[in-house]
Amino acid sequence: MNIGELNEIARQVRIDIVHMLEAAKTGHPGGALSMVELLTVLYFAKMNIKIDQPKWPERDRFILSKGHGATGLYAVLAERGYFPRKELLTLRQFQSRLQGHPDMKVTPGLDMSSGSLGQGLSIANGMALAGKLNHKKYQVYALVGDGELQEGQIWEAAMSAAHYKLDNVTLFVDYNGLQINGNNQEVMGIAPIDGKFKMFGWNALEVDGHDVEAIDNAIDEALAYQGKPTVIIAKTVKGKGISYMENDVNWHGSAPNEEQCKQALVELGGNA
Repeated sequence: MNIGELNEIARQVRIDIVHMLEAAKTGHPGGALSMVELLTVLYFAKMNIKIDQPKWPERDRFILSKGHGATGLYAVLAERGYFPRKELLTLRQFQSRLQGHPDMKVTPGLDMSSGSLGQGLSIANGMALAGKLNHKKYQVYALVGDGELQEGQIWEAAMSAAHYKLDNVTLFVDYNGLQINGNNQEVMGIAPIDGKFKMFGWNALEVDGHDVEAIDNAIDEALAYQGKPTVIIAKTVKGKGISYMENDVNWHGSAPNEEQCKQALVELGGNA
């Protein structure tokens, strides 16, 4: 799939996110929009998966540790064909398969139920270690939020991944600089992220998190690196693609109203 096609998918995913939030009238738009290109490249260009066999044993795994960004993941899964796109409009409704945070028991294509921050890398490590022990070739990808790096469990998991030489783990950090209650550095400083991971024994890469070609190349570099896990620190914009949401922490967990949705769809080139 070429760069233009990936960018078009990312645009459509953002449109679907807006429609979902408009229908649900609740959700977390900022962090869902910031990770769209990362998920698009993974699911449409990199991951070895079978849509008709969501639990195929040889599949690559993906862990969304920042579960509040589920809206973005659901939109990508629907676009990839795991379930009908019309189902996206059931977001957060009673008995919907698309809850506010991912539930792997009911939603096709999910490898982890998430919501409590800090746990995703530990689970990714377990999957990766199992793959090593069972001589499987699958890769495990995980995505954490930047504010999530303030969780101690992340660093215990980082230490473990390096100790067991889990080069089949690739961790993405959605580095948009904002979390629910403000700027990362003001809440609790996390920089330098690359230096911290390197000191824990990781290979560390930095990338523009909205450049699909750069993301694709970074994943190739991570897959080629032997003996260490790799972290890809993706510099992103919270609320990317919608002017009034970009870099505004107030859109961490607030859904747009009807007029705001119309404006967003106009900006994205969708149907208002």
